[in-house]
Amino acid sequence: MEPLLYEDETYLIRGAVFEVYKEMGCGFLEAVYQECLGKELTRRNVPFVPQGELRLCYKGDPLLQVYKPDFICFEKIIVEIKAVKEIAPEHKAQLINYLKATRLRLGLLVNFGSYPQAEIVRMAL
Repeated sequence: MEPLLYEDETYLIRGAVFEVYKEMGCGFLEAVYQECLGKELTRRNVPFVPQGELRLCYKGDPLLQVYKPDFICFEKIIVEIKAVKEIAPEHKAQLINYLKATRLRLGLLVNFGSYPQAEIVRMAL
């Protein structure tokens, strides 16, 4: 069996997510969780860029529109935050599109709105 893509890196990110949920619980807006997760990633020495602009292309031509993921960790993992009752198919489709557009291979869709624990969906291309 092949090891998971970026297993060690995602282990660190997941730990930070669960710590934020343990501290804050569910019920806040995405922006609150984003700020908390940024603080926790820093505490755990996880390299990340919050809302860094990524250029998009259409058939090789750069677009004026840019994509701002919630986080890019380790320069290779997109972390997209939600605070909804449950993750919907359109949330997963959104992350897949971000992966395709950025040519990154792994994304984590994190839902802080679920109860009794945060939900993390791992999506790889």
